[in-house]
Amino acid sequence: MAWNPQGGGPFGGGGQGPWGRGPSGQRPPDLEELLRKSQDRFKRYLPGGFGGGKGLILAALAVVALWLVSGIYKVEPEEQGVVLAFGKWVDTTPPGLHWFVPPPIGSVEKPQVTRVNRTPVGFRQTVPGQRSGPSRSVPQESLMLTGDENIIDIQSVTFWVIKDAGKYLFNVRNPEATVKDASEAALREIVGKSEFEFTRTEGRVEIERATKTLIQAILDHYGSGIEVTEVQLQKVDPPGNVLDAFRDVQAARADKERTINEATAYYNEVLERSEGEAQRILKDAEGYREQKIAIATGQANRFLAVLNEYKNQEDVTRRRIYLDTMKSIMRDIDKVLIDQSAEGGGGSGVVPYLPLDSLRNNNQPPKDTAPTAGRNTVTGGS
Repeated sequence: MAWNPQGGGPFGGGGQGPWGRGPSGQRPPDLEELLRKSQDRFKRYLPGGFGGGKGLILAALAVVALWLVSGIYKVEPEEQGVVLAFGKWVDTTPPGLHWFVPPPIGSVEKPQVTRVNRTPVGFRQTVPGQRSGPSRSVPQESLMLTGDENIIDIQSVTFWVIKDAGKYLFNVRNPEATVKDASEAALREIVGKSEFEFTRTEGRVEIERATKTLIQAILDHYGSGIEVTEVQLQKVDPPGNVLDAFRDVQAARADKERTINEATAYYNEVLERSEGEAQRILKDAEGYREQKIAIATGQANRFLAVLNEYKNQEDVTRRRIYLDTMKSIMRDIDKVLIDQSAEGGGGSGVVPYLPLDSLRNNNQPPKDTAPTAGRNTVTGGS
């Protein structure tokens, strides 16, 4: 900027500045006049009687009262109130009516804490926002390594709610992504400690429970204010490119198990039959033993009884034993008794060659005329 050669400085006007009254200067504004005009304009909008200083005070108090009343807020039953002062979290309020300093000093966030959120791992819905319907697999998330060094294609869903709204809003930047990352990390750790068959069959419930516990521990460590309600395994299969071979292996394993079960059933049947036969033989042997013991005991007792009687009456007992013995001997012998006494009329006896068998059985011819063993002729008197 060129200087005024007359010595008035850069603004000219003989040194009176830019608001000088010289030919090139301007008149400075009157501040009092500006305030008066502003008051006049404000009075036009006020009803009668508020034109004085008292009216201005009442109007200011009314504005302040309305501003304070605007600080009342309501938290619905499914929400929590997060109170902010100059953008800083200072309190968390439960459902109901509450008050806090209204904007621009304070503000309130009211996230829903009862809504169950759903975070998939290993797949995404084809239509975003839908909880069911067609989905697409995400291999970089679903393919995991098991404890026995096999690859498994596993998908899961983590269900969670907001436990502490303040922590949820201010301790984690992206809660959805945090839950997804924690779920994937926890599931990989649990699957990495489990065998393939256990994960795919009877271990699903245990894996779900262990994964839920680990996810909750991770989120609590972050102070996320999130509570995990459930973890569900949606798909647990081998990778798609080996699925056919895996099914063949499973079919062979099923045949193996069936054959083993049939062999086990036959083994149990034969074993039970053999055990039953062995028990029967043992029972028969025990019965035979008891029988022989009882017979021997009876014979011994009988002998002792006879011995005692013999000791008491030796002659009578000896004769009785003799008669019993002869009776047992002569019972089965073919014999003829001939009385040779005079009273019997036998005289001198019988002819030695008389066929006595023919005389006894007139209707039957003698089988053999020669003497035979076991046939005795007894003669004697009475």
